[in-house]
Amino acid sequence: MPYGDPVELQRRFAQKLMDDFSERDPEAARLLNEVSTPTLVMSKKILKERYAEVRRAFEGFNVYYAVKANDDEGVVETFASEGSGFEVASSSELEKVLRAGAGPERIISSNPVKPPEFVERCLEAGVDRFAVDSFAEVDKIARFRRRARVYVRLAVPNVGSDWPLSRKFGVGVDEAVEVLDYANRRGLVPYGITFHVGSQCNNLQNWFVAVKRAKEVWERAYRRGIKLQMLNAGGGIPARYTRESLSPTEIAAYLRGLLNKYFGIKTLELQIEPGRGLVAEAGVMVLSVIGRAERFGEKWIYVDAGVFHGLAEALGGIRYSFYSPKGHSSEYELFTIGGISCDSMDVVAEKVALPKDLEVGDRIFVLTAGAYTTVYASRFNGFEPPRVLLV
Repeated sequence: MPYGDPVELQRRFAQKLMDDFSERDPEAARLLNEVSTPTLVMSKKILKERYAEVRRAFEGFNVYYAVKANDDEGVVETFASEGSGFEVASSSELEKVLRAGAGPERIISSNPVKPPEFVERCLEAGVDRFAVDSFAEVDKIARFRRRARVYVRLAVPNVGSDWPLSRKFGVGVDEAVEVLDYANRRGLVPYGITFHVGSQCNNLQNWFVAVKRAKEVWERAYRRGIKLQMLNAGGGIPARYTRESLSPTEIAAYLRGLLNKYFGIKTLELQIEPGRGLVAEAGVMVLSVIGRAERFGEKWIYVDAGVFHGLAEALGGIRYSFYSPKGHSSEYELFTIGGISCDSMDVVAEKVALPKDLEVGDRIFVLTAGAYTTVYASRFNGFEPPRVLLV
């Protein structure tokens, strides 16, 4: 087949991802053919390797795993045992992290809009670092405790990020300074600045703009007598889905250069909050084919999960690679993959290269499925979410 053939390109990249997973954790790869479906198989070995890779790349940064990416207790316990910090957004996430043995000094909350009861529970547990992006949020925290530490969330470009996050949260430079000043007057501690370049970010320019804006806020706050101490670079580290992505090493080198240029980082407390970048490639979701059909010339495969049962990101632009264990000796063609529910919106992917001879009962592996899958899953239509098996 010609090099640019989309079917062959998909097949090759899925094979590459599958080979990488198998080489890094042969035992987890073996279980893919044995577990009941649907199951998300998570490799503890790959989780630890990825965490170590991020730690090496971002030397000098405090790493806080964003629990929302995958809140499985085994995953949280794995990172806790490696010494990771955690970013939490709910009382449920907080309790999981505390049960895993992480103390309050290893926990932050970067959700800029928090339920009051969650703020109160954090403070009871000794967690006192919170992101804010409004005067109302400052008031909310100040009601519970003066001298809690707050860091303002800047709005920054999310261009080139597969999952943009720039509309719902964040403020411009002018308002960021005002929020910090207001927090200071309300008796809180203006602690620092945070931003998020967008989940699955492959555009280094976003970090460039973000650091420049953060520097402007930093200097303007200083002129008001506010001495900030922390810069949180958020998440955004991408994973490999259907193509290669920026590595933690590449991002860290670029970001460190920016920080040296605009800040000087000797006395600066630096933080990052990887979520997807830590867990995505450590997971493979194992599904079974439950039906196939041809409708108006379009070939369909139906599987025993769907957008309501673990693959919700397919609705927002994330495209997965799919691998079939029977593909080595088969010809391939393009399919649309339908989910298990009776909702017509439950379409997982279109134009997916899979073996022509797939039958009901055959397995399909959804690769790079460790992030934002089971955490999104519901019981819509009465179907249970995929179980998680950490090995």
